[in-house]
Amino acid sequence: MTGSGTPEERIHTTEGPRPAAGKGRVVVEVEAAGVSFAEVQMLQHLHPFPPAFPFVPGYDLVGRIVEVGPGVSGWKSGDRIAAMPRQGAWQRFVELPAKTLAAVPETLDAAVAVALVTNGVTAYQMLHRLTRLRPGHSVLVHGASGGVGALLTQLAVHHGLHVIGTASPAKHDAVRELGAQPLDYRTRDLAADVRALAPHGVQAVFDHMGGRGLDAGWRMLAHGGTLVSFDSSVAGYRPGQWFRPHLPALRRTVTRFLARLLGLTKGRRMSMYYIKPGPDFTADYAKLCRLATDGVLTPRIAGRHPLGGAVTAVRALLDGSSVGKHVLTP
Repeated sequence: MTGSGTPEERIHTTEGPRPAAGKGRVVVEVEAAGVSFAEVQMLQHLHPFPPAFPFVPGYDLVGRIVEVGPGVSGWKSGDRIAAMPRQGAWQRFVELPAKTLAAVPETLDAAVAVALVTNGVTAYQMLHRLTRLRPGHSVLVHGASGGVGALLTQLAVHHGLHVIGTASPAKHDAVRELGAQPLDYRTRDLAADVRALAPHGVQAVFDHMGGRGLDAGWRMLAHGGTLVSFDSSVAGYRPGQWFRPHLPALRRTVTRFLARLLGLTKGRRMSMYYIKPGPDFTADYAKLCRLATDGVLTPRIAGRHPLGGAVTAVRALLDGSSVGKHVLTP
């Protein structure tokens, strides 16, 4: 990725040398690398933590270790792993810190396994680590047909929750297949439509758009409910305004935290979520792999592309035509 612009202008495929494994690191041959909205934000230099151009994109990957560096224990050549380097996954060979790796079952399809990395762990942790939901509770999932939203919807249904999912009308059948009740996110009064399905409010709202929609989500909450903001739309922002799309969510989170300390929120709270590697990530990824192996969780794969097809995959995300996860298969 060479700079801000369209994928057709700024995403190029080149050849380079295979990396060598340094101390505490391994080299992985990539089986599948994910394409996510983070790359769309980076392309427009609107990601909250943007790398400097030029760089190799790729937030997450699944592959097999082909070289182990000095000082690495617990991993060997041939092991199948998942990782979330945040950049650099769109390559055939990638050097990675050994301490950031998670094991991948041999039986899982590579595209399915990579869909569980960033998208799956995000969905799992928001549902099970940021909320206190019980079977029978109602929740609202924005973007229920997307990479994170579809997995979050499946996990919530499996947990016994009543799920209301927003999506464009063309994707409502896909949302129903996931077990949720679909609503058009562009409806004139979304809050009223949600209240018609959950008269006392929902116990959680999962929002990937940010901005003023967070105010509507806050009003939809039942007493004691949780609003989780896990991304922000970059529509309408100029390339280079890297943190501005995320400021509205940050301001609202701080304001509502202070209001909650003063007892002014009726027990409601708001959290911002950002995925990070570590012991919780590794443990939760293992749980997701078991759910997928058991057939409980079925990640939707929107498209499988060669490395040279990255432009097509990113364009599909920009156009909003996807249901599920786009994957590159070197």
